Amino acid sequence: MRTGSLWYADYFARSSKSGGAWEDTFVDQTGLLDTHPVVFNVANFTKPAAGQPALLSFDDVKTMFHEFGHALHAMFSQVRYPTLAGTNVPRDFVEFPSQFNEHWALEPSVFANYAKHHQSGAPMPAELVERIKKSASFDQGYQTTEYLGAALLDMAWHTQPPGAPPQPADSFETAALARFKVDLPEVPPRYRTPYFAHIWGGGYSAGYYAYLWSEVLDHDAYYWFREHGGMTRANGQRFRDLILSRGGSDDAAALYRAFRGRDPSVEPLLEQRGLKGTRP
Repeated sequence: MRTGSLWYADYFARSSKSGGAWEDTFVDQTGLLDTHPVVFNVANFTKPAAGQPALLSFDDVKTMFHEFGHALHAMFSQVRYPTLAGTNVPRDFVEFPSQFNEHWALEPSVFANYAKHHQSGAPMPAELVERIKKSASFDQGYQTTEYLGAALLDMAWHTQPPGAPPQPADSFETAALARFKVDLPEVPPRYRTPYFAHIWGGGYSAGYYAYLWSEVLDHDAYYWFREHGGMTRANGQRFRDLILSRGGSDDAAALYRAFRGRDPSVEPLLEQRGLKGTRP
């Protein structure tokens, strides 16, 4: 099977362009048709004035790493059938490689290459780097509970038994949140039922939990790297061979077990979100 790919980037905002950021393909990799992947990343970063540098916030940087994680998933695909190539994986696995790739934005050996003053070339001060790292755990109790409330509400709607009568949105929602013990006035769910577009027409019905589950996987995989020497060529090749190249050619849980050597653990996510003390 041949290897190789093309990657395109369209990073600056335009008036005719959809908002947000995403990855997609012009051509999927496939051994059946012997095609190379042609992949693109799109974002909406502010375009600088003529002659001025393009300066990004750290959120923009994370977006670049995130979408490039999707791109790597597509570019390193080595499967036979196009319907299983790259990011054609279950909804609760598709964000794993992209969120995992965000970790390298703050990896010292990577960070030193781009986090420099655009005029002097001086590296970002260490105290500012620490502030960026600490900000990742700010308000995570609220954000985690808010997200879980929405994910559990989604499951409540989509696990009603066949033939169940129509339910009034407000009373059903109130009862569901109380049943799951997330009915906290201080922390309402991220989306209320009437405008929860993700789960009605956005392809996330009974699957809104996928974002947080993918985060469990990405932090746990990152801890494997930390436990095995960090960012090395051998470790990267293992991740490529066992995760990125496989697309949807095997059960996602089996792919993860083959890489990690066990089922995923929630402990790294709790530590990374500041909800539990970190291990040395």
